[in-house]
Amino acid sequence: MANAASGMAVHDDCKLKFLELKAKRTYRFIVFKIEEKQKQVIVEKVGEPGQSYEDFAASLPADECRSPDTSKVRSKMIYASSKDRFKRELDGIQVELQATDPTEMGLDVFKSRAN
Repeated sequence: MANAASGMAVHDDCKLKFLELKAKRTYRFIVFKIEEKQKQVIVEKVGEPGQSYEDFAASLPADECRSPDTSKVRSKMIYASSKDRFKRELDGIQVELQATDPTEMGLDVFKSRAN
């Protein structure tokens, strides 16, 4: 298992769900999460095809990493150190958006980055 300095391991389910989203458009979105006790990235939630941006935004925690800048410092460090490894494991990520509060991840921001 990886430590905070090298990034967390990525659970095989993350790769599988990402491939399903990429190849078959099975999901509208996927929310991943670092499970510190298991020392790995896991799938926290998948968005069904009929779900919206609002559903995605509502699925992000209000006070944990994956969303706000007010998260605990240790948690932010673990997410930051795991990001590159995670991106390498999920081959085909084309757009990266890093936001520290909800205003930095509005639908208009997503659309402008995707074009």
